Amino acid sequence: MLYTATIGADEPSRIGFIVSKSVGNAVARNLVKRRLREAGAISLREHGAGFAIVVRALPAAATASWQELLADYNAALDTTMKRLQSRQQRSAGTGSNGTTQEGTQRA
Repeated sequence: MLYTATIGADEPSRIGFIVSKSVGNAVARNLVKRRLREAGAISLREHGAGFAIVVRALPAAATASWQELLADYNAALDTTMKRLQSRQQRSAGTGSNGTTQEGTQRA
């Protein structure tokens, strides 16, 4: 699962990872984290500023190959970026509606 939100356009993008014990033992979790960090580093070349990205690894990530994990990461990132762009275009046309980029009410 991957979540994306916009932050200041001049701020560097940030990526966070959530890899719970349901993914596997410490060795499996660390392998998944290392692979996700590399996938994140590759994506930062394209989206270097203005985004906060959170990746939650599911248990299937422990058995996925590097190519499968990278493909899933890129597909999820592309999907969330497209949704984010469409929300930004809608809100730019109608003005701010008092919600965050994820659609939840502001506190």
